[in-house]
Amino acid sequence: MGLTDATPDTLPKCFLVKVHQYGDNKVAMRQKDLGIWRNITWQECYEHVKRFALGMVSLGLQRGDKVCIIGDNDPQYFWAQLAVQAGGGVAVGIFTDSVPREIQYVVDHSDAAFVLAKDQEQCDKLLVIRDQVPNVRRVIYWEEKGLWSYDESWLICFEEVEALGQAQQEEHPGLFEELVARGKGSDLAVFCYTSGTTGLPKGVMLDHSNLISGCDLTVKVDPRTDTDDYVSFLPPAWITENVLGLTVHLRTGMIVNFPEAPETVQENIREIAPQALLFSARLWESMVAMVQMRITDTSAINRFLYRIFMPVGYKVARMRFEERRQVRLPWRLLYALGDLAVYRPLRDKLGLINVRSAYSSGAALSPDVIRFFRAVGVNIKQLFGSTEAQVHTLHIGDDVRFETVGVPLPGMDVRIANDGEILVRGPTVFRGYYKSAEATADKLKDGWFHTGDAGHFDEDGHLIYLDRVKDLLELAGGQRFSPQYIEGRLKFSPYVTDAMAIGGADQPYVTGIINIDFDNVGRWAESRGLAYTTFVDLSQKPEVYDLVQSDVERVNRALPAPARMRKFVLLHKEFDPDEAELTRTRKLRRAFMEERYKLMIDTMYGAGEEVRVRAEVKYRDGRTGVVETSVRVRSLGSV
Repeated sequence: MGLTDATPDTLPKCFLVKVHQYGDNKVAMRQKDLGIWRNITWQECYEHVKRFALGMVSLGLQRGDKVCIIGDNDPQYFWAQLAVQAGGGVAVGIFTDSVPREIQYVVDHSDAAFVLAKDQEQCDKLLVIRDQVPNVRRVIYWEEKGLWSYDESWLICFEEVEALGQAQQEEHPGLFEELVARGKGSDLAVFCYTSGTTGLPKGVMLDHSNLISGCDLTVKVDPRTDTDDYVSFLPPAWITENVLGLTVHLRTGMIVNFPEAPETVQENIREIAPQALLFSARLWESMVAMVQMRITDTSAINRFLYRIFMPVGYKVARMRFEERRQVRLPWRLLYALGDLAVYRPLRDKLGLINVRSAYSSGAALSPDVIRFFRAVGVNIKQLFGSTEAQVHTLHIGDDVRFETVGVPLPGMDVRIANDGEILVRGPTVFRGYYKSAEATADKLKDGWFHTGDAGHFDEDGHLIYLDRVKDLLELAGGQRFSPQYIEGRLKFSPYVTDAMAIGGADQPYVTGIINIDFDNVGRWAESRGLAYTTFVDLSQKPEVYDLVQSDVERVNRALPAPARMRKFVLLHKEFDPDEAELTRTRKLRRAFMEERYKLMIDTMYGAGEEVRVRAEVKYRDGRTGVVETSVRVRSLGSV
């Protein structure tokens, strides 16, 4: 089933609706323990949540109290969060890799009265900072291993709290339901702390109506059912797990599956074969790399089938998603054969056999990775959001485009400010930052959340994310552009290994210095009978300029006219950390580069068509030398 007609206004009320609907007749959760998946029904969840909530009340939990939770994805984490909210409290997630100093900050800043900590590791961190968090009454742990010998009254186990709750239930029958009934949608539900990249972490205050709205708006365009499986492996302290995990579970009855350990997530995903999956770009990319590595070690027949049918998959995916045209019958038949021989077995190995919705979030995902998954029958979609307003945009259905992060969710307003900043308004927007009125006033204005991100809409209403507003550069005419966006998109090309987009207050348009990928461009040249001797020689061939220009034009099409690259050069050498052009993590040293290549840059902003340089060269037979050469300036004219 989907969403109910009557919408309970708090998460504990949503929980009770599902408990009454399913009771002991349906699995709510599964957890893998000692190699066996253990089923937990809705009724069993209810008993745990009720006992723990009443136990917390016995320990002194008051409405409005904050309770920090630090631990891996486990049923106890979800039960504790629901129990705290049922008692009128606010759940505050802390990331498991936080060090004691970071934990102390969140516990102290949130005014936490209690802390839940999964195991000995997290309890030890809290014991280190005990004197610095005097307001914490008790620390509750749910995994006893290693803690049996601790003689510390500050610590209490999960089961002991449940036993207190059972006594409270016997003394006051119906108290749990009374507590839940007192809750309102406007009550604070969770604090999610920001990463703190621009200062100290801020506590984002979200109420129950925020979370329920975020779930419902997403499920309307990407439905979930009570037979769907979900693998809970994203950090529970992250807003995404709160909305797309716990809240969707409570609103739709979706089954939540907990991995045995963080190290077994990929194996457990394959066992469960969920209908929806959200990975970071890095995880999707590592999945492709794993497939490509294992193909080399498989049998000869499997390698043969892979070589035969993967080009078919790429061809069909290109027709369907990029060219947006009907796939003709011969190609459909070939694809069906490929699905039997290659694509379906691959999806099964990756745990993607049942997936309907595959999302990537965070950094931009390489088109090559997207094309690979499309070829094997998985259409990865991009999702864009924030802690403060949850999901802003996403790709809906098959309307998925490399260069965009999708369209606004129906029910959410997204617009672009005059300075290019993305503004968001809707029922998911947070209540403010805890104990930070100034930061709240800076980000929340007239109901609009100012994201700090820059972007623009294309002609079809898709949002193109550029960069953080503070990282944009301004041209002479006052227009702003994102050098990192241009550079990142250019590096999606197999023929480009590095790039630097140039523009500033004294420059009327954007130019670029581009490094070719010597190996890939070399293979491309050899396949076309194009002779060359060195990197310098290959980089300056007109045919190579034509090849790279097509990639520059591809990136330009996703940009507003003032931000498009008008001229570029193909550098005669690679950017080199040993020459201080890059940091050791391969980030551009812009100021140094602009000074070093000043003549080249001045030529691009003038009328020159080439610039003379001296270059060290390494010949293909291993000899080295120094040559003088001309670096061409390629103009794209008015774009």
